[in-house]
Amino acid sequence: MEWWHILLIIIVILVFWIISTYNTLISLRNKVKNQWSQIDVQLKRRFDLIPNLVETVKGYTKHESETLEKVIQARNTYLSAETPEAQMEASGELSKVMSKLFALSESYPDLKANTNFMDMQNSLKDTEDKISYARQFYNDIVMKYNTKIESVPSNIVAGMFNFKAEVFFEAVAEEKANVKVKF
Repeated sequence: MEWWHILLIIIVILVFWIISTYNTLISLRNKVKNQWSQIDVQLKRRFDLIPNLVETVKGYTKHESETLEKVIQARNTYLSAETPEAQMEASGELSKVMSKLFALSESYPDLKANTNFMDMQNSLKDTEDKISYARQFYNDIVMKYNTKIESVPSNIVAGMFNFKAEVFFEAVAEEKANVKVKF
């Protein structure tokens, strides 16, 4: 076999490896986007439930407007967030104020007994669980994608085609703090 045949075989193998690695990176990047959209679907569901929940609470808690205003403000912050990172941060803030809203409901037995409120609270709880699972799946696929673009030799192809690391969905500082329980 002549040297140019060997060179041609090496080039063909290298081209196939680059194509295969590129396609794997594209697949992983699309999975990251898909997982983010799954989170976004659940955040939208939560976003749509909040006005109904706030209106129900308003009927029972006329003088608790500060908490309700914070819920609406957090909801609007999420609506105006334009990047996944900003949406992640806004989602954390929204979770924080929603927990205050539910704590507020403990002070109003009539509100806790209201079936509409209980149904919405259960729907919101289910949605929060789905958000939690979606975040976990998102972080799993982000880890696979980031590992692939940082590992040798696929990092060469990732660098050639400008693949960038994705951001993990992390809890905000307030969500990481110890919970204080008072009796």
